[in-house]
Amino acid sequence: MKISPAARLRGELTLPGDKSISHRAVMFGALAEGTTAITGFLSGADCLSTIRCFRALGVSIEETPEQILVHGRGLNGLRAPCETLYTGNSGTTTRLLCGILAGRPFESVLDGDASIRRRPMKRVILPLAEMGAQILSEQGCAPLRIQGRKLHGIHYQLPVASAQLKSAILLAGLSAEGETSICEPAPSRDHTERMLRAFGADLTSAPGRASVRPSALHAVPVSVPGDISSAAFFLVAGLIVPNSEIVLKNVGINETRAGILTVLQAMGGDIRIENRRLAGDEPVADLVVRSSSLHGIEVSGRIIPALIDEIPAICVAALFAEGETIIRDAAELRVKETDRIAVVAEEFAKCGADLTPTEDGMVIRGGAPLHRARMDARTDHRIAMCEAVIGLVTGCEIKGAACADVSYPSFFEDLKTLTE
Repeated sequence: MKISPAARLRGELTLPGDKSISHRAVMFGALAEGTTAITGFLSGADCLSTIRCFRALGVSIEETPEQILVHGRGLNGLRAPCETLYTGNSGTTTRLLCGILAGRPFESVLDGDASIRRRPMKRVILPLAEMGAQILSEQGCAPLRIQGRKLHGIHYQLPVASAQLKSAILLAGLSAEGETSICEPAPSRDHTERMLRAFGADLTSAPGRASVRPSALHAVPVSVPGDISSAAFFLVAGLIVPNSEIVLKNVGINETRAGILTVLQAMGGDIRIENRRLAGDEPVADLVVRSSSLHGIEVSGRIIPALIDEIPAICVAALFAEGETIIRDAAELRVKETDRIAVVAEEFAKCGADLTPTEDGMVIRGGAPLHRARMDARTDHRIAMCEAVIGLVTGCEIKGAACADVSYPSFFEDLKTLTE
């Protein structure tokens, strides 16, 4: 994929649906009584993996251009799969399914692609085992063999702020005996808590804490807002390409996800938040971004869980900022689809970036002269889109750019519509 420098970016864009919410809408709809109608669903590879797995578990799911209809089977209605449940590249599908299947009265096997087989699953296996689950793994990674058992509630202190880990435990708690509660070191995204309550779960939560009791779920319609993780690339592009102005419509701005807005505005970015409203239980807004002079800042501490997936995009902004940007407390980046700290450092250096990786982040010295380069997406969808944004200024060629389909199948087409 070749990206040419853009004179400016102009126009409006409606972003694809939020990936995290799309996953959960299918999962919770499958576990509910009745039919869940989902609009705005993200038809990316990861979310399609979730649909494929639940069909293998006996759930009828209809796909139309307008909506997804999930005909729920209730908490006890899933059937034993006849095959390995293949989760592709999706960590959300893999980890949340562990929580759902741990208490089901049958055996199942989860497996994914080479990336999933490298990602740590022990952090999910340990609390579920404490609840009574039996999950066998190869050195704490997929494939995972789950023998469903009767579960009991626990109180669990999460070692890291992780929405996937939190959600797996809460989902197991829906059918466990007694109360299941969790406490996080910092608040992670709370889509699970919001949506489970909407589906009727007996769940209480506060920032960094949640508890659930055995509950039946009942279908409700779900309207999926635009994904702020996808918006991140256009926010940064609009800031760094001169004379640009972009309007991003209907973007989810849940405060547990919107850390990138705080960071980019702190760097001097001209981003306006307009038309705030609710889509179901999720806050949404339109974002107006204009090209800006940026300066470096430090990004660390409790804001990290609210922008962990957007840090590569923030690194792109930092390349074009005056001064030094320091990212700390983000070691979780090393166990994503790739080691994103190492990959960002190696790939961005190809175009002349001046940055130094650290154990839990990196130091980026902005303003270094950048040049056209051949870059490699390394099978990581967010790296592919970051490289494209750099290419809007320098020009570039991206090997393996098609992996952007994991979360944003129309990314390059949408980028083209804004480019002048």
